[in-house]
Amino acid sequence: SHTRACCGVGGRGRDKLNRILVVSIVGSGLIKAMAPAEILNRKENSAQIRARLKNQVTQLKDKYLLKAAEEIGMKATDIKLPRTTTESEVINAATSRFRQYTEGVINAIAPEKDVDGLTSISAGKLARGDLNDCFIPCMPKGCLELMKETGVQIARRHAVVVGCSKIVRAPMCDLLLSNNATVTTCHSKTANLDEEVSKGDILVVATGRPEIVKGEWIKPGNSHQLKVVGDVAYDKARLMTVAMLMQSTVESAKRFLEKFKPGKWMIQYNNLNLKTPVPRIGLLSEEVELYGETKAKVLLSALECLKHQPDGKYQVVTGITPTPLGEGKSTTTIGLVQALLAHLYQNFFMCVRQPSQGPTFGIKGGAAGGGYSQVIPMEEFNLHLTGDIHAITVSNNLVAAAIDAQIFHELTQTDKAIFTHLVPSVNGVRKFSDIHIQRLNRLGIDKTDSTTLIDEEINRFARLDIDPETTAWQRVLNTNDRFLRKITIGQAPTKKSHTQTVHFDISVASEIMAVLALTTSLEDRRERLGKMVVASSKKGEPVSAEDLGMSGALIVLMKDTSKPNLMQRLEGTPVFVHAGPFANILVGPEGFVVTEAGFGADIGIEKFFNIKSQYSGLHPHVVVLVATVSALKMHRGGPMVTAGMPLPKAYIEENLELVEKGFSNLKKQTENAGMFGIPIVVAVNAFKTDTETELDLIGCLSREQRAFDAVKWGKGTLALAQAVQRAGQAPSSFQLLYDLKLPVEDKIRIIAQKIYGADNIELLLKVQHKAEVYTKQGFGNLPICMAKTHLSLSHNAERKGVPTGFVLTIRDIHASIGAGFLYPLSKQIIIHLQEATLKIWPVSIQAHWELGSIREPRVSPCPEDLKLIVGVSPDVIFSLNSHRV
Repeated sequence: SHTRACCGVGGRGRDKLNRILVVSIVGSGLIKAMAPAEILNRKENSAQIRARLKNQVTQLKDKYLLKAAEEIGMKATDIKLPRTTTESEVINAATSRFRQYTEGVINAIAPEKDVDGLTSISAGKLARGDLNDCFIPCMPKGCLELMKETGVQIARRHAVVVGCSKIVRAPMCDLLLSNNATVTTCHSKTANLDEEVSKGDILVVATGRPEIVKGEWIKPGNSHQLKVVGDVAYDKARLMTVAMLMQSTVESAKRFLEKFKPGKWMIQYNNLNLKTPVPRIGLLSEEVELYGETKAKVLLSALECLKHQPDGKYQVVTGITPTPLGEGKSTTTIGLVQALLAHLYQNFFMCVRQPSQGPTFGIKGGAAGGGYSQVIPMEEFNLHLTGDIHAITVSNNLVAAAIDAQIFHELTQTDKAIFTHLVPSVNGVRKFSDIHIQRLNRLGIDKTDSTTLIDEEINRFARLDIDPETTAWQRVLNTNDRFLRKITIGQAPTKKSHTQTVHFDISVASEIMAVLALTTSLEDRRERLGKMVVASSKKGEPVSAEDLGMSGALIVLMKDTSKPNLMQRLEGTPVFVHAGPFANILVGPEGFVVTEAGFGADIGIEKFFNIKSQYSGLHPHVVVLVATVSALKMHRGGPMVTAGMPLPKAYIEENLELVEKGFSNLKKQTENAGMFGIPIVVAVNAFKTDTETELDLIGCLSREQRAFDAVKWGKGTLALAQAVQRAGQAPSSFQLLYDLKLPVEDKIRIIAQKIYGADNIELLLKVQHKAEVYTKQGFGNLPICMAKTHLSLSHNAERKGVPTGFVLTIRDIHASIGAGFLYPLSKQIIIHLQEATLKIWPVSIQAHWELGSIREPRVSPCPEDLKLIVGVSPDVIFSLNSHRV
């Protein structure tokens, strides 16, 4: 209706094809339709009309644009900038008013969003005739629609376009050519312009000023008169142009939805020998921060954009009790996701943590997988990546420095001196910060004016009164350095002999890493970091990082660690390298997120379900349990192996008896995972030394233990991927192992008896006392994160298979309040053997071990040349080759 109104044409005469349509664009968008007999039927000329409408142009544009958008349900925003705005400011503001600026501003617009059709890419596609893959400028597009609506035949007609505008003239020519017209382009300086105009069956005038073309120049023979009043033409043409803009905007949205279907990724997978930049997984370019060509960080704004998309399924990979041979958990995880993505074409995302540099430079090596199942580039993955672990190291050590500084100042300064430093005078006024106000509120002091505090309140506010013996915060380093395990600090003369003994942990053991893994938002992280308990006061009250005023500094230091690191595998499938969950909404309801838990189901799975799943609210749908033939043989007493040395005969020849007896460990770990009500798929990592009979035996025994399926895999993981798909559709009933409201001791006992197979537990006296203190402080309802060797179901790493008849002794317990759990430490014996000659008798051995209760070492009298350097412990009996020591 807009088109017909603008041209003044009804239904009559629409079958006549040889009429002439003349569209003249005058001034700032003023459109007139002219015919030979009558150009305008008003007294005002074009200049007068333009002057009268000059002050209305912007208002009309805004009115029509915003109203038209509102009518079709589109949200439009008009951003107004002064003419003095610079190019960079325009680009940053992403304004649509770019016509008065440079090509740089115009071309800053993404081609898929260029609904005005003004970028060089849009113009190039239009010139090439790719009309279905570009946007056409609204004014020329509107002119073409006018021609079609009035029945003007374009094909095989001679069209003359007058003007020099790149916005109208050039696109108009391209459009007419695409519709099979013969086009002549003229401008105001064209020689014999009147003759050129008179040749045109179709005439488009886009000169920018009126009366360049005279009515008498128009080719005679027009069979229909067009009569339009000036301001009416302008008004209707504006509506037509806005309508074309709305049409292009809707088309842009349709193209986006067709290309990026919700939940469906547009990834083109690579062959194994190709390495390309970070793949597209439905993330927008503005949601990704590139770190070179092989890694990136994903902004948390993607969560807001995807918040309405249903969650995908969740799968966790773990393993049986590990052996020195390695079971291939990471390799299985990576290979599984490659198969699901690149071969089954399902949305599958892998989420793994960045490995610590300590083990990487030690005996373990990296954690990027191996062979054709690895994260690339593996050196980036295993080393610095994007600096997240470095940020944790700095943040942790800043807290340690703050604790020591607080203790030192409280020992050497008065209350008022400490208060003066905490609340400095600015322009003669001491004003409390937000952190100060929060501390005052925690202390029950309802004051905001620093001058109103009495001496007793100043004392409570300024002094944390930390008991140095209760400091639970240690410094960290991302390198294994045995000489830093116990050191003395405070040796400088300025410290006035206030020395203390401390030690270094590995960086990833910091509570800040646990906070990073369990946090759900920046606000949640700020709260968790502030709640971290670093010590106790001499009155037994907890001292937190918030009490030290550190939470703000920590959140700044950790600001970039919230963003997951995006990398890829050899086949181009995506992987998040991060401590916390993120990918679940990216895969869509039919996709899977695959992540790892530590070895084995007694350590990794138990913590994963009872802590991580509880806090995240995400319950896994499938558990993949990795095992190997050689590991099962070792769990039944097979000979020990040494990395790099040839395998003993038992591991390279078929031995069904060893496999069947060693299956006890896999059976127990299957039971452990099954306690949580999730389907289990056993993944048997096959090696060339394994026989088909051995592999089939494991599969048969696993299914007898109610595993959903058992799949062997070696070259490729397609069968495993298909089994995981099926298991993901199976019913599940997730349940936690214990009630958080139970006493601390009861929760530890449930884990020890149900998961480890212990007869009972024993808590040392100091553990019982600390558990009572934590409960009194309000921390008794936190989940339990057991610290126990992963090399055995028991607390003794030497006991393989399924140990029974043991009592789990808890030698200490700590609290990670910010992360949200208590972690008991089981009593363990670390024995390092040197110069061992494996004979029954005599034997020459030098041994030493570390125990919390060791007294002075002494040399025991021994027969012949047996000399043992032992530590005397009242509650531990050591035996060597059946000889009790």
